[in-house]
Amino acid sequence: MSIVVDVSAAVNGRAGLGRYAAALSAALEQARPGSIRLFANAGASDHVLPLPDGVPLRSIRLGYKPWRMAVWLGQLAGVGFEPLIGNAALYHATEHLLLPLRRMPTVLTVHDLIYHKFPRHHKKLNYWYLNAAMPLYVKRAGHIIAISECTRDDLVQLYHVPPEKISVIYEAAAPHFKPQTPEQIGDVSTRYSLPERYLLTVGTIEPRKNLARLVEALAILRRDDPDLALVVVGAKGWLYEGFFEAIEQHGQQQTVILPGYVPDDDLPALYAGAEAAVMPSLYEGFGLPVLEAMASGAPVACSATSSLGEIAGDAAMTFDPENAEIIAWVLRRLLDDVALREALRKKGLVRAAEFSWERAAKETWAVYDRLRRER
Repeated sequence: MSIVVDVSAAVNGRAGLGRYAAALSAALEQARPGSIRLFANAGASDHVLPLPDGVPLRSIRLGYKPWRMAVWLGQLAGVGFEPLIGNAALYHATEHLLLPLRRMPTVLTVHDLIYHKFPRHHKKLNYWYLNAAMPLYVKRAGHIIAISECTRDDLVQLYHVPPEKISVIYEAAAPHFKPQTPEQIGDVSTRYSLPERYLLTVGTIEPRKNLARLVEALAILRRDDPDLALVVVGAKGWLYEGFFEAIEQHGQQQTVILPGYVPDDDLPALYAGAEAAVMPSLYEGFGLPVLEAMASGAPVACSATSSLGEIAGDAAMTFDPENAEIIAWVLRRLLDDVALREALRKKGLVRAAEFSWERAAKETWAVYDRLRRER
């Protein structure tokens, strides 16, 4: 029997969770062809991420909120969802939603516990749901994959999960994130009407991404560098009003560029064309844009907190994300020092190469095999 991998996040184009589900399922299939099937609660997204060719996909169509409630209530009531999945050797939930399955082992990937650590940065209903449901999902899962040491430590500390129940398996940048030619950079720059000199940040616009402070840092930098701009790639998420208020407050309406959603194929050239890629998040379970930027040949500056310092190693400039003056000071050092930028580009390429989906698939298959043997 095959392994069933839930790729709902990829089918519904949900930012980082979707990228994880799509990339991992492709790598799992490549490692052991014909050994997996896919499952998804399919919505009506315009941004479906590519899934591995030829792999069977079983899908249902139920609204996101009703589906989450159905899964949680199914767990509480002990109702088995096996008829939706079909016969399988194991089920892997790649986002924070573990189907109630009574006759097969389950694996749950936990990306972060940000809702627990920063409740004010979530909508009340979403916080209420995750705070109520996640402890149950974590308890019921046969094994947990954490995407960073930081997330593993949070699981142990906040939910008292036995460390032996958790495996840390890192994500990686997709293979198309690589250094770009001047022609590729120029083409993307023209299509998106980008300025000659810009900082780039990639991620959903929400409070945890700390973009309001980045706008403040931009305003500080532009006192001596009026040609510098900031490009923010990502769709509006939730509680994003503070970001737009910061743009108005600091008078950066003409220098903060918002292309919105950008197809994956265009991102490497956007990274490569930037003076620097910046990730100022207050907290991240992993921080994939750090590796994507490095793999594309961009120098990186990021927060020193949570998993970001863990992933960046010594290949990025780091800063305290709660101080706009410090963010600006670090970025000024980077912008003023050509040799430093070049050194970080080289270090970043080496660092990004240490992470691969091939390795992630190998380690994930090891989790599956061990759990099946134990059962």
